[in-house]
Amino acid sequence: MNPYILTTLLFGLGLGTTITFASSHWLLAWMGLEMNTLAIIPLMAQHHHPRAVEATTKYFLTQATGAAMLLFASTTNAWMTGQWDISQMSHPLPITLITLALALKVGLAPMHAWLPEVLQGLDLTTGLILSTWQKLAPFALLMQIQPSNSSLLIALGLTSTLVGGWGGLNQTQLRKILAYSSIAHLGWMVLIMQFSPTLTLLTLLTYFLMTFSTFLVFKLNDSTTLNALGTSWAKAPALTSLTPLILLSLGGLPPLTGFMPKWLILQELAKQDLALTATIAALAALLSLYFYLRLSYAMTLTMSPNNTAGVTPWRFPSSQMTLPIAISTTATLLLLPLTPATVALLTI
Repeated sequence: MNPYILTTLLFGLGLGTTITFASSHWLLAWMGLEMNTLAIIPLMAQHHHPRAVEATTKYFLTQATGAAMLLFASTTNAWMTGQWDISQMSHPLPITLITLALALKVGLAPMHAWLPEVLQGLDLTTGLILSTWQKLAPFALLMQIQPSNSSLLIALGLTSTLVGGWGGLNQTQLRKILAYSSIAHLGWMVLIMQFSPTLTLLTLLTYFLMTFSTFLVFKLNDSTTLNALGTSWAKAPALTSLTPLILLSLGGLPPLTGFMPKWLILQELAKQDLALTATIAALAALLSLYFYLRLSYAMTLTMSPNNTAGVTPWRFPSSQMTLPIAISTTATLLLLPLTPATVALLTI
């Protein structure tokens, strides 16, 4: 892609998110979300592959539906209460509609069906943008409206953690596994949003960090399937030995960084007398952990030629910068001891 066009599109992505962050009026927030969608579409379709074009079309239709629903709900709110202000939402009907519209935009279950299909059709770089940056603006709006209907958020959160766990069990495509991982993590964020927005923010940032590391590893190895992971040890042995730890951090195992948000969320749910919800969420996390363990097994415990039937792919030396992957991997593995400092920073 032409570097000038790429710069313009990335600038559009940043501007769309910033407008949504800074807006207090629903029309401006909607405009920011639309700019976000329109800026990423050329990035998604840049390879002109039928699968990429299909993914782009699916993404456009779902985002357009979510945006139209958001506009309809905010207009309904203005009609009922005379308010266009994001923080002045009082009527339960538009609040519920907007929550569902934003859930569709980020891919929360049961509005999640588009996310694995879309992510599967994209290259790893655009997939990384879709899994991280594109979640920021809708989450900023969700945290601003603070839906008063906590049972809706808890239902969305639990459904997402369960669907994210079940959906990834039988997958062999890495991008689909990462999509289901995304759905499960979003479920954890929404589960706690009602009670502790700072915890939601912490979980979102931790998820971004871990996903960034995972996508960079797969990009460096040029791997998009489970079979391709089995041959990565010959290319980057040191990174291959660290990758299972990154995946287990995504699964939320101590003593890795991914354990921090899960631990704090379960603690907060217990404080709110939601022991059953906490138990279901913790059990759903075990489902996710199974497919991360599967990836770890395929990557490190199967040595060619005894790995699952797959030919060793021909790979050119990667031109990818190693500093980002080094920083993000270190942060993904070693931030757990800084939990008290992180929580203190977020509560200032």
